[in-house]
Amino acid sequence: MGVKEDSSSDRSERDEQFHEFVADRRKWLLQTARLLTAGDPHLAEDLVQTALTKLYVSWAAFRRADNPDGYLRRVMVNAFLRERRRSWWRFERPSDRLPDRADAQSAPVDLDPELSRALGQLPRRMRAAIILRFFHELDVAETAAALGCSTGTVKSQTARALDKLRVALDQPAAPRNTPAPNARFKEQELIR
Repeated sequence: MGVKEDSSSDRSERDEQFHEFVADRRKWLLQTARLLTAGDPHLAEDLVQTALTKLYVSWAAFRRADNPDGYLRRVMVNAFLRERRRSWWRFERPSDRLPDRADAQSAPVDLDPELSRALGQLPRRMRAAIILRFFHELDVAETAAALGCSTGTVKSQTARALDKLRVALDQPAAPRNTPAPNARFKEQELIR
């Protein structure tokens, strides 16, 4: 009888901690998810739900983590990168030619539709590298930890992603490590 009461109080405390965490970090999670999904609000909501479900299941490990923010980023990025492996993705074929889709409506208010489109053209791992480096302002080592790859991979993925973004945004190519003036403006959109 006493064990059951302790278990119940632990669950209540855990639920309360989780509820407070979600209330505090939901906006951050949703912003990150919107960037990762290139502005798709529905996929962003799904991604946040998937990440929160995984986080709830491993809540004790999250609470013990030395770097809770790093743990959270890793959960979010893993959920994003694994999304394609879900069975519905193998059978669904998304198309830009849906009659009821309008770019202006699919982009969140705080993300430039042109930038959303450009981000959507990047492969998922490149997109995640860009979001982690420019939106979360992580250094190369932190980004590598979040993506589960080497620092060299982060550098090459980031450089290739920036090149692709410049092309997608119809920006002139700039020498490495020196962003084009207009590209810098678009990169600032990521940080917003």
